[in-house]
Amino acid sequence: MPIYRYTANAIEPIAPATFADLGITERSDLQRLLRDQIEIIAPDTLIIDEEFGNWDDSRRRIDLLAIDRNANLVVIELKRTQDGGHMELQAIRYAAMVSTMTFEKAVQVFQHYLQSRGDDRDAERTMLEFLEWDEPREEDFANDVCIVLAAAEFSRELTTAVLWLGERDIDIRCVRLRPYGTREETFLDVEQVIPLPEAEDYQVQVRERQQRERVSRRTSRDLARFNVTVADQKHTELPKRRAIYTVVRGLCDSGINPDDIRTVITWRSNLFRDVEGSVDEQAFLNTIREHDQRFDQRRWYLDNDDLIRTGGRTYSFTNQWGVRTESAMRKLIEHFQPSHISFERSN
Repeated sequence: MPIYRYTANAIEPIAPATFADLGITERSDLQRLLRDQIEIIAPDTLIIDEEFGNWDDSRRRIDLLAIDRNANLVVIELKRTQDGGHMELQAIRYAAMVSTMTFEKAVQVFQHYLQSRGDDRDAERTMLEFLEWDEPREEDFANDVCIVLAAAEFSRELTTAVLWLGERDIDIRCVRLRPYGTREETFLDVEQVIPLPEAEDYQVQVRERQQRERVSRRTSRDLARFNVTVADQKHTELPKRRAIYTVVRGLCDSGINPDDIRTVITWRSNLFRDVEGSVDEQAFLNTIREHDQRFDQRRWYLDNDDLIRTGGRTYSFTNQWGVRTESAMRKLIEHFQPSHISFERSN
């Protein structure tokens, strides 16, 4: 579909172009600009290296290496060509090569990248803040590798391969960067073509379920479950994130203000998201996204029955919990001393 320039007197079509015609190169132009505005093609990612090639064959280098909010590695490959070449095969090879990267190694890679750009940020602290982790969690890092392919166009062979890979639990997407205009005034039409945005939420849910099943089979991380009692109701065999939600919900229902809960769990900066009034799930989500387009609803308790309504506001509680979940519950119980709430590890 063409791009138009709207003026007071006319709607004028802007001529399509190619990156080659415009003198735009892959590395010096596209890659250089996108690394600092990566949200254009890969929202909610943090670039940790450019031209990554920490293996024996130094000719093979990942254009951009990143992590996403779920602590997955993201391989980003760029091409200015009109068909994408064989970039999906190249990206799969790279994804396999970085799939064993640890959090500790990623910190080292990121620190070197920051230093090379004259950035004095601390790599580990920056990554932890991005992931909203209190401390490194090796068992939760790089459980998957995602792939983002960005090109001016994609051939039928490439899109067929990408669709096939997506059906087999590979998180891979194609973002089309279509240039228009002239060297003096260039426009860029950016569109995710695979998977289609309308189907992405469903595909993400299926992929995340499969990923959880895969991880639970191959890791020995702490999968402790808890019994939580609130008044005369006992909730049994709860996973960690549901257990702390139940404790927090019980405290709020008894009159404890969520702001007071924030002051107890001091190592978490983002426990709640809240809006004014007593609203349902959709109204809550619409209000939040008016101010934060990148809000990731998968990281929050957002079902209508899970929203906490108190003090004239509606609150959503985070579901991102790791190794400090039990100590957080214990601190809440010790601080507020609710006689009607208790918890224990289940057998």
